[in-house]
Amino acid sequence: MENKEFAFKGLVLNGFLMLFVNIAVLLAIIAGFVISIMDLNATDGEMGGWMLAGCFVLLIVNIAMWCGFMMLEPNEARALTWFGKYSGTFAEAGYYWRNPFYGSKKLSLRARNLDAEPIKVNDKVGNPVMIGLVLVWKLKDTYKALFEVDTQTMATVSQGQLGADVKSIMNALEKFVRVQSDAALRQVAGQYAYDDEDGGKGELTLRSGSEEINELLEQKLDDRLALAGIEVVEARINYLAYAPEIAAVMLRRQQASAIITAREKIVEGAVSMVKMALDKLSKEEVVELDDDKKAAMVSNLLVVLCGDDSAQPVVNTGTLNH
Repeated sequence: MENKEFAFKGLVLNGFLMLFVNIAVLLAIIAGFVISIMDLNATDGEMGGWMLAGCFVLLIVNIAMWCGFMMLEPNEARALTWFGKYSGTFAEAGYYWRNPFYGSKKLSLRARNLDAEPIKVNDKVGNPVMIGLVLVWKLKDTYKALFEVDTQTMATVSQGQLGADVKSIMNALEKFVRVQSDAALRQVAGQYAYDDEDGGKGELTLRSGSEEINELLEQKLDDRLALAGIEVVEARINYLAYAPEIAAVMLRRQQASAIITAREKIVEGAVSMVKMALDKLSKEEVVELDDDKKAAMVSNLLVVLCGDDSAQPVVNTGTLNH
């Protein structure tokens, strides 16, 4: 997207120097008023009248000059307009004076946080989930912020009038960021499932793919907020859970899945141990077992190794040949 912002190239003077000049001019105007009034009283008043009129003109000019002062702190900027036409952005910290007929709107370039409340969305498979994000953003392009997005209309004060101060405009931008963040979060959450329900597919999910999901979310936000000249510093999902109406059911499902996975590991280990025991007995010729006794031994060992409760040993004092 084309960058329409540029630096202000008009006349900008040191504010303290112009403050001294304005005070000196004001004192001269006061002295001129006194002299003109004295002249009107002492003579026919023609010279005093002209001097008095000149003092009035200078007073009006001096009042206008007082409106030309501006002060900027670090990471602040002023967008200047000349009777509606954008004339550039001035962003040097300090105390300055510029032509008072330039319109000026002050903006903050400092980083801001947005901790969005969790919203309910449907994931890829249709499950309702609660998801929230935290966003760090800052203003990068003052032209887009003021003239590409209708921030001045959105920046309303309590009386219902348009707000042109920096706080009102930045609050309007924050509203824009909040709405676009909500839309981007819904878009990203709808592309992925909350969790891998089938297990083993290896698909990217909201719960497992945190870094990839955060990068995608940041990209979507960058695309949406670039219209307003806003740069996304960081965006992360900070809350993720099933919606309350299905949370209990999904918790039981997760518990069942965990139990099944654990059982699979137990059976796999038990079979390996039984095979190792039979191989070792046969190799070291400890005892000769026919197929029936091997089957009975395998059954007993699997019951012992796979059971939830501790097995009670039974001592066989007989012989294996009977």
